[in-house]
Amino acid sequence: MFNVEMYSRSREENYDLVKKQLQALLHDEKNQIANLSNASALLNQFLDRINWVGFYLLDSNGELVLGPFQGLPACVRIPLGKGVCGTAALKRETLRIEDVHQFPGHIACDAASQSEIVIPLVKGEQLIGVLDIDSPEKNRFDEIDQQKLEEITAVLLEHI
Repeated sequence: MFNVEMYSRSREENYDLVKKQLQALLHDEKNQIANLSNASALLNQFLDRINWVGFYLLDSNGELVLGPFQGLPACVRIPLGKGVCGTAALKRETLRIEDVHQFPGHIACDAASQSEIVIPLVKGEQLIGVLDIDSPEKNRFDEIDQQKLEEITAVLLEHI
């Protein structure tokens, strides 16, 4: 699936390739868990300098609950408005955090995490959950990452 040619492409072109691969993986499959599992595996394989990628899903009690992921074991429940994930979910906006230790109320599931990007999954008006990606480097995520990951989540939302 991945080859040397990926290294000669721009970051944007690599993200576009991942988006196409995700579309192929999700084609004709509507099972949420299967699709989120494949999405987290694909992103984990593609993204460099990360230590965790996965999903938290909104449950009937209004909390985010750990879903499919790649990485070390993680916090199981996150209340809306708490930590980066809960805040992004409550605000329904992407949060790109350069230094998680400077974020008020940061929830440290993995002590190695230094920066984070969280993208809410909103279908219509319904909050489904968030995509959460952590890095052991400060300031790992930039505008290109945000734009392309938001495009990838839009593809994913068509299949969950």
